[in-house]
Amino acid sequence: MLTLTKDSGPAEMAGIQKLELGASWDTTGGGHSGLLGRLSRKVGTDLDLIAVLMNGKDPVRFAGIDQLNPLGDHSVVHSGDNQTGHGDGDDETLTLDLERISPNVTAIVFVAVAFKHGSSLERAANVSFKVYDSTGGTKQQVADIWPSLLTKDNACAVAKAERTGGVWQLSVLNVTGKVTQGDRQSLMRFAIDK
Repeated sequence: MLTLTKDSGPAEMAGIQKLELGASWDTTGGGHSGLLGRLSRKVGTDLDLIAVLMNGKDPVRFAGIDQLNPLGDHSVVHSGDNQTGHGDGDDETLTLDLERISPNVTAIVFVAVAFKHGSSLERAANVSFKVYDSTGGTKQQVADIWPSLLTKDNACAVAKAERTGGVWQLSVLNVTGKVTQGDRQSLMRFAIDK
């Protein structure tokens, strides 16, 4: 079993057929107390877990928000857009069948972002990104990635999977940055720099 951290460097995923990445967060009052704080918690916080599928240096597909099955064959599947962070466990997940992903995909960058206007990482608490080996129907956690609470950024490059010589490798990135909210081109540029 892998146990990955940012300092581990790339880890070979030989023998891992199914990989899952889950994002979870709790809502906060956004720094407000009283009625405004309660309303903020009720409305929730919208973060988005996104996979940017790359061919070389070019982003070629996008999984997340409204693209749930970007390759059309369920080899990369997004669970759907959780707009509140309410509920237990992972709020959004990406599931990858590594053996079935098109050879046109050479890398996948996993990004979590407060993408929609008005959303913010600062309004989320207990943000966590978990990586699981789900091969054979069992789910074993191999990484738990926590972004810094000090960031004023609205995006986090969580991890990167790269195909090298036919074998996938996974690296923990945990690097924050800024993207223009609502702008997919800005999000893509953030991802390809990783």
